[in-house]
Amino acid sequence: MFTHQTHSSSPQDPLLPWLLSIKKALGDECSGDDLNNLLLQCITTFKHNPQYRNDPRFLKIWFLYLEGSNDFEVIFSEMVENKICNDQSLLYEVYAAFLEVKEKWQEAYRVYQIGISRKAKPLERLKNAQALFLNRISERVNACSIPKGEEKIPIELETKINPWSPSTMKELLHKLNPRIKKYEGYYSSNKNYSGKMALSSLRNASRNKVLEIGGKKYQIKGCAGQGGFAQVFKAYVNSSPDDVVALKIQTPPFPWEFHMYRQLDQRILDKQRSSFGFAHAVHLYADYSILVCDYLSHGTLQDVINSYVVIGKSMEEVLCMYYTVEMLYILENLHGVGIIHGDFKPDNLLIRYSRDELTENGFHDRSGPWNDQGLCLVDWGRGIDLNLFSSEVEFEGDCRTSGFRCVEMQEKKPWKFQASGYIWLVCRSTYDAA
Repeated sequence: MFTHQTHSSSPQDPLLPWLLSIKKALGDECSGDDLNNLLLQCITTFKHNPQYRNDPRFLKIWFLYLEGSNDFEVIFSEMVENKICNDQSLLYEVYAAFLEVKEKWQEAYRVYQIGISRKAKPLERLKNAQALFLNRISERVNACSIPKGEEKIPIELETKINPWSPSTMKELLHKLNPRIKKYEGYYSSNKNYSGKMALSSLRNASRNKVLEIGGKKYQIKGCAGQGGFAQVFKAYVNSSPDDVVALKIQTPPFPWEFHMYRQLDQRILDKQRSSFGFAHAVHLYADYSILVCDYLSHGTLQDVINSYVVIGKSMEEVLCMYYTVEMLYILENLHGVGIIHGDFKPDNLLIRYSRDELTENGFHDRSGPWNDQGLCLVDWGRGIDLNLFSSEVEFEGDCRTSGFRCVEMQEKKPWKFQASGYIWLVCRSTYDAA
């Protein structure tokens, strides 16, 4: 067993002694376990160091470690999470070539697509590498040399994808499973939910019933919403009215929404984060999933619209304008980080009220009390993570949200950001109340 050498001649480059040790270990043809342990020590030491985030030498160490491991998908996911050369084409070229050697051609193609969608530099080199890869695979296809059971790569691969189809969701969740398992708040069991209170028995009248989940007791205080596959309940944590959450109980289990919330945590700036809802945890069972989220008590934008309709009054024009600006602000920030909500409608926009008095100060930059005022976009079950698709891909499929389907969905044409383009319908609903 060996450890890295210590060299005092490189105070500005702490990685250098490790590189020398690894080079020596490779030359000495040491055992695979010893080499992997050394590589892992080096990675653990420097993976959070921004000095080496875009260092090709450190990237090579990751790939040396990846080559000696059976969990290469997990390792690559960790590289992406730690942003190791994420904007360099070398990351995607080398890993795709590694997958090609292992005859995982579909996965290799996906890696090229991810790199191109992120505009990794130099982009032209990456595109050329992908073109050469497709030529090689095309030759294999023509020669009928793809082994039985290996999925072929269409040469005009998936220029149109239904992001909500069961097959697409299944494939994405399979790819993301190693990453999702590492998310804070992720709890999974292969068994059915076995609490004293059967989840199937929960109804609108289930007030004060208690669910025991993950060592906590959730006292149901009412049903906050219901859909075809899920119910949302207001609940007190350990019977405390000062700790209120929303429990989204869904069957079959569905971890995708939790992934979307964690992507929001990573991509949305702290100042804007309160406009997109929070998820504290997800508990996955064989038969159900339970998503624990923040609870907002002021209802939805649809409730506001309905309240004006019921009393026969008009919403003030300034308030209509304010909500419209809020919706545009939400979509601008969301699309700017490569996320589409997929089900943008008044029912999924919760009202946020500041506890402090509002003044003109802070309105323009949303500082002070204005940071707690506005709208909050929730229900991310149809969320689309654009980082998982090629930048050239257009989507097909219908959100089936009556009254809020973009024209492209209605006419069965491809769409992308148009899915949120029907914001004008949301705005129209608001103005109709006025």
